[in-house]
Parts: sequence; C-alpha cells; structure tokens
Amino acid sequence: TSPAPRQKPKMKRKKDPEWVIDSLGAGVQSTTMLLMAEAGELERPDCAIFADTGWEPKNVYEHLERLKEAVTIPIHIVRNESARSVGNIREDHIRASRGEVSGLSQMPMYSDAGKIGNSPLMRSCTADYKVAPIEKKLRALIGLKPRQRAPKAVVVIQRFGITTDEAQRMRLSGKAWIENAYPLIDLRMSRHDCNKWLEKHGWEVPKSACIGCPFHNDRMWRRIKDHDPESWEDAVQFDKDIRNEKKLPGVKGNVFLHGSRQPLDEVDLSTAEDHGQMSFLDECEGMCGV
Repeated sequence: TSPAPRQKPKMKRKKDPEWVIDSLGAGVQSTTMLLMAEAGELERPDCAIFADTGWEPKNVYEHLERLKEAVTIPIHIVRNESARSVGNIREDHIRASRGEVSGLSQMPMYSDAGKIGNSPLMRSCTADYKVAPIEKKLRALIGLKPRQRAPKAVVVIQRFGITTDEAQRMRLSGKAWIENAYPLIDLRMSRHDCNKWLEKHGWEVPKSACIGCPFHNDRMWRRIKDHDPESWEDAVQFDKDIRNEKKLPGVKGNVFLHGSRQPLDEVDLSTAEDHGQMSFLDECEGMCGV
C-alpha cells in the first residue's frame, strides 16, 4: 500500500452544508477518522454519533469513554427508542422469544427448519438499532420535529470510516438531505494504514461488533472465547436461551448464532491454519455498515 497523503483534504461539495457528522462505530477505521479530525488531518466534524445496540463488549464501551475524554469533538450516543424496544438488542430478542413483544427487528441467526443452507435469516437489526437511531439524531440536530418533512437539499454530510480494502461498502444515502462521504477513501487509506496511524499515536482499538453477532466467523468466535470469557459466556447463554423459550415470531424451527446450526459451545472453532491451510479471514465483515 502506498503511503497515504497527510494533507487536510477539501471536501467536494455543491455548497457548504449546515452539518458534518461522523458515524462512529468505535472500531479501527471510524476511530482513526475521528482522531485524525481531532488532530487536524481531516476536516473537523460538528459531532460524532455512536449507535449503541446495548450488546457491545465491555472493552468497546471502555474505548468509547477514552475517546470521549481524548477528543473535543462532541460524541452523541443513541439507541433504539421504538416503543417495542428496551434499547438492548439482546434483551429485545429474549423478550420476543418469550412472546412478550412482537414486531421487533431480527438478527441474522440460522434456523434449522426446512432446507439447510448457508443463508441466515433476513437481517433487519441494522436498520432498527443503527440506521434509524442515527437518522433520528440527525433530524434533531438540524431542527426537524417528529414527522416533519426533511429538506430537499443537502444539509448534512455524514462521514463513514470505510477504507480502500472495503470500498464496496460505499453507498448513496438515499436521502436528499444527507450526503455520504468517505474521507479515508479520499486519502487512499487502507485498514492497515489506519492501524499504523493508531499505533503511531498510541491507540489500541478493540473489535466493535455485537457480542453475539451471527456474522462472526470462526476466527472471531474463537478470539472471543480465548480472550474475552465474559462475552463468550454471554453469547453461549443467549444462544441457549433463544431456543429454550418460545419460537421467535414469524420464524420456523430453532435458531442458532452459528451457521452450523449447533449450540455455540459445541461448535468446532478450529481455523484453516489449525489444519495446515492458509486463511486471510481475520476480521469481522462490517456488515452493519456504519
């Protein structure tokens, strides 16, 4: 990877918007983006927004607190505030499996009903626990009241910490008043470049993802099991509880966190390297897209 330029870039715009907002996932790339802005290497945003599912590992919340102390850029924390949610994706799913609530979004777990393939259940959790809370906060920041029609012109630049090695995740906002921007792409930075920048500035960033995300690959599950036993036990217990209660509304069969459709604590998590093969799958897929 060629060295990324370090000059402060000028964003390409038709006109200056009222707000520049960083979507903060608290992982490697979004942390780098925020810290570079604080250091003056990127345009400074008005604030950053972290969408909390309520089920991140303890070290992610500790990292978030460190970030809040280290930067002068305001960091807003938002959660799912729908009437059916308690703001915690784990507890919401347990409540749904008990028949206490319906109409909740769905994690992409794996059902053992019907033809067994590799496809998980349809995922709607990102929309309800990430996208919707952030958009609600954006609307509040620009002064929109509930159900008030949004402007037809761009008033918010929403920046995402996506790097060159995952450029396929870039997308249009789908909202006339929001324009998505990718400053790390503009700087031609890869995830490796971000890690080097963080190391140079004394930062070690934990993996940011829901503890029991069904998109974890075996390497990630084993990393949790070996290095974060508290989170591992939490995920194992959830995996059991989600089957010990009633069925999830609208879902046939039993559901599992792991694609093998086995209880998580019974899955063989050995990697390709353990069997003498090479593998380059070492990171979460970043499926939440924030």
